[in-house]
Formats: sequence, structure tokens, C-alpha cells
Amino acid sequence: MSDGALTVLDGNHLRAIDLSLPEAEVSLTGAQVLDLADSKASSFLFGLSLPQSLKSSALKRISLQDDDVFRLKELDREQALKVITDYITAIADELKDDPLVISVLDGYTLRLFLEDEDDFAMLAENLFTDLDVEDTGKINKNEIRNALVHMGVEMGVPPISEFPPLSDILKKHEADGEEELGQAQFAELLQPVLQELSEALAKKHFVFIQNIKIVNGSKLRKLLADEKQLNIIVEKILEDKHQGKDGSGNAERIRSFLEKNGTELGLPPSEANEAVALLYDAVFADLEEAGEDKFGNLVKQILEKFAEQLEASPVFHDI
Repeated sequence: MSDGALTVLDGNHLRAIDLSLPEAEVSLTGAQVLDLADSKASSFLFGLSLPQSLKSSALKRISLQDDDVFRLKELDREQALKVITDYITAIADELKDDPLVISVLDGYTLRLFLEDEDDFAMLAENLFTDLDVEDTGKINKNEIRNALVHMGVEMGVPPISEFPPLSDILKKHEADGEEELGQAQFAELLQPVLQELSEALAKKHFVFIQNIKIVNGSKLRKLLADEKQLNIIVEKILEDKHQGKDGSGNAERIRSFLEKNGTELGLPPSEANEAVALLYDAVFADLEEAGEDKFGNLVKQILEKFAEQLEASPVFHDI
């Protein structure tokens, strides 16, 4: 995977985990079992530290209360293996329903800048210009931190607060000083900092979750399989339809309802991007109007079309 490229975690990485327990362990506490499961899952997800919300949802899915009683409880090997298996399967199922989008920084982007003298010179010049807000031709040495913030993950630099080796590199080069630097001096300081950062990232990759949501039809499929919930949605749309006084047809009223409330059902926000607008147009194209007695069937048909389209072409949108 190239540095910074988007990777979708949809649970498939976890389906092949070896769920065996350490041979030496006769029994484990609940806390040890959960820690072991988290560690196994993380190792198969590029070293990502699992978000608490994901872990909580997975535990809820298997009706496991992560409290002091469970954490202190002694589990034999068979019990421990069952908890680990169920928990990791639940994490995989959560990711299938609500995938995460991650990027991994491994120093590749920084190495590209450093290997090309012209690219690095332009990068250093642009950063210096941005930081020299008073146009004096000088900036303080400690502005190197802001230079790294300006570069950001898009240019291969992790947040300083989340990647401790970067703080160590800055201390090594005394980058917190008040000494004034010209553009050439700034470039001379920036180069070894980025060089050492790229080496640190090559040894220990930095994995981060992108603020991107993927809608893949999984949540819609669950709704369509739950007749009771589906009927509740049909009733809500009918109620909304009867309150309307614009004379719109059934399909138009359904579309209006879904555009306002679709995210709760597993649809992407209607205003998210052009892809969503095209998705709605594709689903509602060539629909035949249905009478009141077949209104529920029309709603189901529309939601099934959405699910099919989203499974074939999941929609990505910014959170």
C-alpha cells in the first residue's frame, strides 16, 4: 500500500485471523482475553488502534458487558477462545456494516521529496513563504513545528502529538529555539528533520482513520430483512405524504422523505456530493406509480434498488 493511500477496512481482513491461544496459558481473565483479541485484530488492521466506539459496538453485538465483573473473571481456555472468536467476528461484522477508511504513512511520500532536489527546494521555499507572514525574510527556528503541521498527513507528516518519535527528532535538532533563520537555513534544518522522520515512519508506520464515511448498502439490507421496521418506515412516509399538499406523486413523496431522512436508514446524505444526486436519479428513473394499496411494495422496491446500487458502487463522503 503506497504512503497515504486510502484503504477500506470492511472486516474481510479479520476473517482469516488465527484465533489460537498462547500454549502456556491455562486460564485468562476477561481483561486479558479482550486485550488479546484487540491485539490480534489490530495486527491484521495495519496496526490500527481500534476506536473505542468500534469495540463497544462489537461487545454490544455479542451481549458482552465490559465491566469489572467480566474483566476480573477467570476463563478457561475453551471459554476464552469462544469470547475471542465471537468478539473478533463481531468487530468484522461491525466493519462490514460501517467500514473505516484509513491511510498508512510509511515515509514514502517524504522520501520522494527528499530524493528530488528541485521538489525539496520548492517545498522548503513554499513553507518558508507561508510562515514568514510579515515578509521579513526571517522566521524563528521553532516555526519548524508549524511547517510540519502545514505539510500534514497529505504530505506524509503525522500529527506531532500522535507520533512521539517526531517530538524526539525535533528535540534532537533543537527546533524549539527562538533563533532566527533565513530561507536557506530553514531548508538546512528541514531536510534532516524530514529525513529522520521518513526513516522513523519506515520502521514504525503511522495509521490514521480518515474522516470519510462509506455507505455500502449493508444497513439498508438489514432494514429490508426486518419486516416490522420496514412497515414502520412505510407508515412514516405515508404520514409525511398525507401531510403534504403539493399534489406530488408517490415516487416524488418517497424521494422527498428519503432525501430528508435517508441517513437514518443507511443512505448517504442527499447533499453529500454529485455521486449521491446521480444515485437518486438512477434509483427513481422509470419507476411506475403505485396506488395506495401497493405503496409499501413501492417503498421496498426503491430501497432494494438503493441497496443494489450501493453494493455495486459504495458511496464515499466526508464526515
